[in-house]
Amino acid sequence: MTLATIPVPVPAAFGTANQPLPAVGLGLWKIDRPVVGDLVTEALRVGYRHLDSACDYGNEAEVGVGLERALTARVCRRDELWVTSKLWNTCHEPQHVRPALERTLRDLRLDHLDLYLVHFPIALAYVPFTTRYPPGWVFDPDAARPAMRPARVPLADTWGAMEGLVEAGLVRRIGVCNYGVALLRELLATARIAPAVLQVELHPLLAQAKLLRFCREAGIAVTAFSPLGAPSYVPLGMATAADSLLGHPAVVAIAAELGRTPAQVLLRWGVQRGTAVIPKTSRPERLVENLAVGDFALEQGQMTALDALDRGQRFNDPGVFGERAFNTFMPIYE
Repeated sequence: MTLATIPVPVPAAFGTANQPLPAVGLGLWKIDRPVVGDLVTEALRVGYRHLDSACDYGNEAEVGVGLERALTARVCRRDELWVTSKLWNTCHEPQHVRPALERTLRDLRLDHLDLYLVHFPIALAYVPFTTRYPPGWVFDPDAARPAMRPARVPLADTWGAMEGLVEAGLVRRIGVCNYGVALLRELLATARIAPAVLQVELHPLLAQAKLLRFCREAGIAVTAFSPLGAPSYVPLGMATAADSLLGHPAVVAIAAELGRTPAQVLLRWGVQRGTAVIPKTSRPERLVENLAVGDFALEQGQMTALDALDRGQRFNDPGVFGERAFNTFMPIYE
């Protein structure tokens, strides 16, 4: 069984090419700058062709070094890669969208992206790159009480500038992160270029079946971030070890039945639902393990058992961490 890919539409500006989205990618959030360049090069060497980056991760310059090294060594060709990045919250005003992308392209050492996403449906006051980059969540970190500073920018205005990036040939596709059905409906009602991909938190504790069905019927591909659930959030105090799916009896039992690891079971669940998954790892030995989910399948009973774990448990919620970490109540899901 070969690893699945997920077709996504390419705007007419790019002709008839329709490069599929690799179903397993490497998420680059929280990978330390000193190691991420070598990790990217190694990931491409062992077979990854999908990288998920963002301005806010603070490591795109180092990712670019790893990418350039692999391309120069002919580990892979640029046209074999799917590279995603994201527009940060402080650059939602239309005049800031293209400069934000151009900074990302410069850091990644690329001339175009395969996908550029609006990172959150949250517009914050602009912070010049010369003041601070990446800009982060708070407007003034040195304030007595650092907080976010919201900006009044309609989502449609930001999207119009994103469409301009496609028309300029700088990105092949555009999409959004952390949108629900209502925001997607609003976007689709006015967009000249429909969103190609939605990236959201998805794992068996947060299955989001209705959102997934809506996207399937609307022709929007879905990428699942945090497909393993809690691990990335435990060090941040946003989850506890008890929340981990890697030790959940149902997951462990299925892994034992299949002779696979719990992580592989969780990733396979995501792929079989028709989503791409972007697990993060800083350990080279885990790269191969996470990629090796294309040569087995979960039986229907096993899928049903994992589906039954859904309890609407969201770990990445600005309505929770915004107040705790940044002194700002910023709900987007309720």
